[in-house]
Amino acid sequence: MNRDRITADHIGPTEDGTALEIRWKDGHSSLYDPRYLRLNCPCAGCVDEMTGQRTLTPAMVPEGIYPKAIHYVGRYALQFVWSDGHDTGFYSFETLRALCTCPECREAWKTPNS
Repeated sequence: MNRDRITADHIGPTEDGTALEIRWKDGHSSLYDPRYLRLNCPCAGCVDEMTGQRTLTPAMVPEGIYPKAIHYVGRYALQFVWSDGHDTGFYSFETLRALCTCPECREAWKTPNS
């Protein structure tokens, strides 16, 4: 896999402040709705460690959720402190790129060895 594809070049809010934007070193920009990210939290409290089944349901996440803080975890992940008090998920940059919902990324993650 091309490392530039999962290396963040810039991380910040969109101009209107409603979403998170990550610009990647390969030139792509990903936009993330905060609730979408919260619903996809990879931590053990949101995903069963043994089965991999998601235990967090949409009913458990408020519509207006937002990150109160975003912390770097080394050079490989982000940790969000959510407005609902949740803060244990580490979102690797590979996970974040895989969560990009644009058609280009959806197709690329389906293709082996991309």
